[in-house]
Amino acid sequence: MIRPGIQDLIADANAGRFQILLTEAMDHLSRDQEDIAGLFKRMSFAGVKIVTLSEGEINHLHIGLTDTMNALYLRELANKTRRGLRGRVEQGKSGGGLCYGYDVVKQRDTHGEAICGERAINDEQAQIVRRIFRDYADGKSPKSVALSLNAEGYRGPLSGAWSPSTINGSRERGTGILNNELYIGRLIWNRLRYIKDPSTKKRVSRLNHE
Repeated sequence: MIRPGIQDLIADANAGRFQILLTEAMDHLSRDQEDIAGLFKRMSFAGVKIVTLSEGEINHLHIGLTDTMNALYLRELANKTRRGLRGRVEQGKSGGGLCYGYDVVKQRDTHGEAICGERAINDEQAQIVRRIFRDYADGKSPKSVALSLNAEGYRGPLSGAWSPSTINGSRERGTGILNNELYIGRLIWNRLRYIKDPSTKKRVSRLNHE
């Protein structure tokens, strides 16, 4: 609902600039139950009918049933994705996300299907990782290490400048070079879960149980 296009649509509806909102299906507007119900209320208040190609004119019954089906679809899609990732991780492969010091290896099987989760050591970046651990073990602070890397022109994980937090990160969340257990051969998956803040519609991370 915070998308500029949706806000413009609501404003135009309240200004009486159109009488029908035509869409392919309700999930093209949103799959969020609260959003769909809120948009339906706003359109009804403005005297605008919502019409879909698959269901015709939308009423309160459609809103309830469609919202429920969309919510179930999203949950099942998330479960399928999680099962696929778990199987990949159990084989020692990457569960997603590129870790500094590694490259994604693009391969295909005999049927031409993409093989996901393969990675290879990036030798240039691996030297930086080893150096960070050596410097830290020698007593240098993350800030000092970051300043040295920046002074020598080395790019950080996101192609930007190195910062103390990039090196130190969070032990609890397993972030930062020093706290990434993949560097000691331990692959950690599903440490965090992401949920949408209903107020801002932005995703926030929460720690899963160990």
